[in-house]
Amino acid sequence: MKADAVLTEIVRNGVIAVTEEMKTNLMRTAYNMIIYEALDFTVGLYTPEGETISIGLGLPSFIRGMAETVKAKLRHFGAKDLEPGDILVTNDAYTTGSHLYHFTFTMPIFHRGKLSGFSCCMAHWTDVGGVLGGVTTDIYAEGLQIPIVKYARRGEVNQDLLDIIRMNVRIPERAMGDLRAQITAVKTGERRFLELLERYGRDEVLDAIRNIMDQSEAAARARTRTIPDGVYEAESYMDDDGVEIGKPVPIKVRVVKKADQMTIDLSQVSAQVRGFYNSGATTGYSCAQVAYKCLTSPTDYPINEGSFRSLKVVLPPGTVVSAVKPAAMRWWMTFPMTVVDTVFKAMEQAVPDRTIGAHHADLCVALINGLSPKDGRFFLAGIGPLGGGFGAKMTEDGVSATVCMNDGDTHNHPVEQMEAKYPLLFERHALRPDSGGPGRYRGGLGTEQVVQARSPININVQVDRVHCRPWGLAGGGEGAGNQVTLRMGGKEITDLPNAKVHMKRLNAGDAVTVRAGGGGGFGPAFERDPVRVADDVREGYVSVAAAAENYGVVVDEKTLEVDRAATSQRRRGK
Repeated sequence: MKADAVLTEIVRNGVIAVTEEMKTNLMRTAYNMIIYEALDFTVGLYTPEGETISIGLGLPSFIRGMAETVKAKLRHFGAKDLEPGDILVTNDAYTTGSHLYHFTFTMPIFHRGKLSGFSCCMAHWTDVGGVLGGVTTDIYAEGLQIPIVKYARRGEVNQDLLDIIRMNVRIPERAMGDLRAQITAVKTGERRFLELLERYGRDEVLDAIRNIMDQSEAAARARTRTIPDGVYEAESYMDDDGVEIGKPVPIKVRVVKKADQMTIDLSQVSAQVRGFYNSGATTGYSCAQVAYKCLTSPTDYPINEGSFRSLKVVLPPGTVVSAVKPAAMRWWMTFPMTVVDTVFKAMEQAVPDRTIGAHHADLCVALINGLSPKDGRFFLAGIGPLGGGFGAKMTEDGVSATVCMNDGDTHNHPVEQMEAKYPLLFERHALRPDSGGPGRYRGGLGTEQVVQARSPININVQVDRVHCRPWGLAGGGEGAGNQVTLRMGGKEITDLPNAKVHMKRLNAGDAVTVRAGGGGGFGPAFERDPVRVADDVREGYVSVAAAAENYGVVVDEKTLEVDRAATSQRRRGK
């Protein structure tokens, strides 16, 4: 008998609860801050065929990568070679679509002898070997590659595999701690999903899941029908690939909307590059899915396969978001964000009320390593992710100090923890005045972080979108681009050609400054309410000079009130 509406809602909330508990258990048991503070991971439940049932709210770019990894494992072993207690693992970049730092553990879930689903966890490890600095140009320099194998068979751990992993990482006790935390997460998913199946019946629960997917599909199709039919195109670019400095990397997208279906064509995105900014095809599909989800059903939960049945993606192999071996993948996450931004740019022609100006589109992370002055031991850490500005929408300002779209719920590392664990002093962490793009609605503000070395450290910064500043829509202005500067020997170095700093040595007292860009504005800036401009000036978001120059609003420097006569004259003059 088909699951009824009541059971469907129980299961809908049940699978969300399962994936949220998986998230919580992983956070509480992980060893590295990138998991338990930054939340650089995603967990999920999948059908026996590998389709997404629910993913814990986390990194949007993992939507497709995790599902395709589950399916790849299923194809590799076949359902007949999977048994209760098995745990499958891989960090293959071309399967997950990301870099080797993402270890993905998957556990088949058996209910009374029948394969009934999968529990999965993808999380970022701090180190997987490979070179520490510079730009890699092939996958072999980036660390240990684990093909699809069984970490555990019928509950018995493959000790040989564990020993290989332990030998290839620089701080094995932390890596092994994160590994155990991921195992805890997938076992939590198995246990809780089995409870759901036992309580309501296997067939009934799987039937309810089919209902949920059908409902998500119907909602996405209905919303897609409200978009005018047509062909929509847009283009942008990345600064460079870190190897050929100053050579822009083109990003061009084409969206075809017809009836209740949408095709996102990424075939004209740049060919894969020499530097390590490539990502695999599953990430290319994720770019399209994230954009489509935002345009059609952003609040429909759980995130599942049904939401994407009305989406077709054109993605030939060999682009920067469908790279093939041996392309370098270490900084896989940067270019996809701009692909999503560019899809929104294209759709402004069709549905301006659902699109958003470009955002800062980078994690703005600085990786550091060195020897701890406390105990002389080697350490690895990351500063960031740094929040930046999101673009404005047709009806509201962009949000400020928010981690980039690629990373969703990812947080930055708390300053107090960073200073306690590593030889760093955070001199400044603040909003960047005038970084939001001017417009009828202003883009969000970026942030600035100044970090001083307390003892010698090595830094690596791989930030993009310095020159391709976040664009506005419908006449809105650009936001500030991302920026990196260094203070070395008391001298400020500000003339870097981009924001990519490879393996620089900072001595005690030296510092790195990372500035996240702002978001693009929406609509002509001279149409912004002068009272709102004055409010921005009082808050320190916009300077008095920028208010006059960009918005045509004259604000008295002493009272910070609008000079209405001077404002009217200035706006008439423009």
